[in-house]
Amino acid sequence: MHSPQFTSESSSNDTVERDFTVGDVPGLQSSASGGDRAPFMFDVIIAGCGPTGAMLAAELRLHDVRVLVLEKETEPVSFARIVGLHIRSIELMAMRGLLDRILEHGRKRPAGGFFAAITKPAPEGLDSAHAYLLGIPQPAIVRLLEERAIQLGAQVRRGCAVADFEQDDEGVTVELADGEQLRSRYLVGCDGGRSTVRKLLGVGFPGEPSRTETLMGEMEVGVPQEDIAAKVTEINKTNKIFSLRPFGEGIYRVVVPVAGVSDRAEPLTLEDFKQQLRTIAGTDFGVHSPRWLSRFGDATRLAERYRVGRVLLAGDAAHIHPPTGGQGLNLGVQDAFNLGWKLSGQIRGWAPETLLDTYQAERHPVAEDVLDNTRAQMELLSTEPGPQAVRRLLTELMDFDEVNRYLIEKITAIGIRYDFGEGPDLLGRRLRDIDVKQGHLYGLLHRGRGLLLDRTERLTVGGWSDRVDYLADPAAGLDVPCVLLRPDGHVAWIGDDQQDLDDHLSRWFGKPAN
Repeated sequence: MHSPQFTSESSSNDTVERDFTVGDVPGLQSSASGGDRAPFMFDVIIAGCGPTGAMLAAELRLHDVRVLVLEKETEPVSFARIVGLHIRSIELMAMRGLLDRILEHGRKRPAGGFFAAITKPAPEGLDSAHAYLLGIPQPAIVRLLEERAIQLGAQVRRGCAVADFEQDDEGVTVELADGEQLRSRYLVGCDGGRSTVRKLLGVGFPGEPSRTETLMGEMEVGVPQEDIAAKVTEINKTNKIFSLRPFGEGIYRVVVPVAGVSDRAEPLTLEDFKQQLRTIAGTDFGVHSPRWLSRFGDATRLAERYRVGRVLLAGDAAHIHPPTGGQGLNLGVQDAFNLGWKLSGQIRGWAPETLLDTYQAERHPVAEDVLDNTRAQMELLSTEPGPQAVRRLLTELMDFDEVNRYLIEKITAIGIRYDFGEGPDLLGRRLRDIDVKQGHLYGLLHRGRGLLLDRTERLTVGGWSDRVDYLADPAAGLDVPCVLLRPDGHVAWIGDDQQDLDDHLSRWFGKPAN
């Protein structure tokens, strides 16, 4: 008996979870008997409502997981720092039906010139239907993702932060700064580079401290634009970080590097900008009336573990690095996409025993690679003769299509291949948004479920239909007979044998419902 050409089945609203073994997890303490514990108020508490936390909340709500997001700030950030969504993050937004709304607030830019600001155009024929960079104000993307999470049923509490927590074999008791205690099955720290959750968890955060910092702000200037452009062009011959760019209505975005690290306890002032501008440019350009001022260092650190028992880390709480290449926000959002469906499966009770462990197994190496490429980029941005010589050589090498393509795919995360074992090159990679008879592939992934795309029309998802959808489409734009996609769009299986498919359905989606 064949499945219909496209089928999907809703999950039950009942929340269940398999047993959890205390002794197998370091750092997890046994508590009193179940009758002595407070009842669960939530399935997951997320610390931090930045892009990572908001994205994770939305992903969990797709599977009816009860979610509370705690955000220490009482109001969203007001200043409009522009961030860039890279190709893979844009694809993820398309997978959840968010892209059209996000495009209204962003500006498409060419997908090139990312690596160490080496100005090479993107190679032709990048393997994506969304081969561009989307510049968007950070408050806008945070607001849109938070609204999405709330629309799906997540609760967000502002002015609340995790002060302490204690986990046991069944859940986590979270204490807030005012002494209120909340009980959930899991806690996820998405609370930034200075993560309270990570520190309380005792997870090491090895790496390098900041050696330099960069000042950034938006302000008005007091000299003609042509004078600014000429001076910036001269400085950029050796200093690729320095910039003054018009931002509309007489406002300029100012980025100026600083040798050494200042005392972060001291507030940043306009005079700090003026002094550093004089040091590098010989003039302060008459800057005045700042909208906002900030600074960031080049610290590079990676959490030793992403999970200890029922507490997990994602986004900047798990990794920090310089913003070179614009990968930070994207890395966090992609963490959330990887974790959301796995944590949901654990809570819903269908997840295979090792599924949640694949979150660290897959995402930790990706973060290692991002940290390494940002280290390399920072070296290439140095004004010293040695790094400048290497930069000139790499600039020549990037004229070769293979080199340029490799670096673009690395920065934009479309080159990631998770290790799913031996198989065709497509196995473990994400699948582009191909045309299918229902329209576009990503349109079938809005609900955050798995998908079997069957060109043979002979296979079925059987007892997994409550968590995996099915599409029979002989004309789908693939050069393989069938693919099984995980909810994050990565190819989990390729083939045409039903028994082999069933084995892989069990591997990723647990036991069949019948």
